[in-house]
Amino acid sequence: MGRRSVYRGRLLLLALLLLGVVWLGHSLGWEGIRARFSPAPESLTIEQQTEKLIADMTPEEKIGQLLMIGIQGTEVNDDSRYMLNAYHAGGIILFDRNVVSLEQVTELNRGLQACSPKVPLFIAIDEEGGNVSRMKNAMPSAPSEEEIGRSGDPALAGQWAGRVGTRLRECGFNVDFAPVADIAMPYGRSYSREAGVAAEFVQAAADGYRQAGIFYSLKHFPGIGRGAVDSHIDAVTVTASREEREQTDFAPFRQRIAADDPDGWFVMVSHLTYPALDKDAPASLSAKIVTGLLREEMGWQGLIITDDMEMGAISHHYSFGEAAVRAVQAGVDVVLVCHEYEHEQAAYDALLQALRDGTLREQRVDESLRRILRAKLQLAARE
Repeated sequence: MGRRSVYRGRLLLLALLLLGVVWLGHSLGWEGIRARFSPAPESLTIEQQTEKLIADMTPEEKIGQLLMIGIQGTEVNDDSRYMLNAYHAGGIILFDRNVVSLEQVTELNRGLQACSPKVPLFIAIDEEGGNVSRMKNAMPSAPSEEEIGRSGDPALAGQWAGRVGTRLRECGFNVDFAPVADIAMPYGRSYSREAGVAAEFVQAAADGYRQAGIFYSLKHFPGIGRGAVDSHIDAVTVTASREEREQTDFAPFRQRIAADDPDGWFVMVSHLTYPALDKDAPASLSAKIVTGLLREEMGWQGLIITDDMEMGAISHHYSFGEAAVRAVQAGVDVVLVCHEYEHEQAAYDALLQALRDGTLREQRVDESLRRILRAKLQLAARE
């Protein structure tokens, strides 16, 4: 074969290769090709994946991860899609208004996750049992904590938590904001009026959720059972001394923090004011309580989330933007805004502006992102 023929053959082979690459790029998208030639995610540790995600995030994406929001409707619609795409919300909480049936909510959760391809969503619900059961239209409610506590058998709390957690996970939820760890809550929301007994039942329930493979949340730190007014309505001050609280309200939280590693659960912080701990700010906005007491003194290194910022204890006294910024400055990881899109947007806008102007340090935001993204990667690894 002559040199010209060999040369022509090589040119033809090169042209075919180029055409193949172009076709592959069109079929898979250039992101798909880059993924094919990048190290597989499985080759990186969770810590390495977390750092890579943080490094690749825009400020807007970072702030979105600090928010868990409520949506309207029973299916993914333009509004919910807009909140996930434009505001990069990192979590969704569903309520009765979002649930018709198991099949419908499973499809809703699947659709929500599809709107967040880069980082999985936390999808949460309050399924405590008793009066606080958001899925009552779709599945039988668990007994209230008070009912379970009256049985005298902590194992029953674990069994019910396991059943509820398993069913929620099958529907696409990955977080249940339960169990209530407060002492002597009204409406059947506490296992006991005695700290030691309540702590034992809380431990068993938490174990049940963990075994079901769903994140859980102890609430409402540092204990709201002594509140004389419902914080949904307005500000509440609890005057008990630090010594009293150590012997009662702190016990379920301290015991669980000591017993379980920080992966796989949240602590939800209340909006009540505790002058013996911080006379100047409600717990959710208090660095003395969130960072000083919960993180440094009790040693909690996992996720911290606020109670709903639309509750009267906060919304009657602070703008949504100010409250969101103060909560993150205090050490909170996730700000919860449950109902109105306008309020969720105000919280996001204020956090983003605070990050841009230095009111909120990027180092502080990244601290929370490490906890959030690590948790989400762990959830994704379970699926």
